[in-house]
Amino acid sequence: MRYLLPAIALCALSACATITQGTRDALVIETTPQGASVLTSNGYSCDSTPCALEMPKKHGFIVTLTKEGCETKNVNVVTKMAKSGGAAVAGNVLVGGVVGLGVDAISGAAKELVPNPIKVNLEC
Repeated sequence: MRYLLPAIALCALSACATITQGTRDALVIETTPQGASVLTSNGYSCDSTPCALEMPKKHGFIVTLTKEGCETKNVNVVTKMAKSGGAAVAGNVLVGGVVGLGVDAISGAAKELVPNPIKVNLEC
């Protein structure tokens, strides 16, 4: 019983990036001219730019921007280790949270979306 509380605390802290950064990020999309439609390869959309989408950080995706009278543009968004995500992952290793390390890696919590914001000049 005396070791139960420390064990629970270690489990709670074992997914540091998941707790501190979350598994989603706001992706900001801006176009010149404004008013383009946005559709992502993972099913998210907004009707008119500028806009922001709450996106999972687990995998990369493609953002397609369309506007009548303009050339359609595709932007590849990738996930990379976030600067602060590395510290959270290191915290997992130091605390011995192998489970938390796996959770952060699988959930995308230690990652960030790149590029963000997306700024595109449409050719009209």
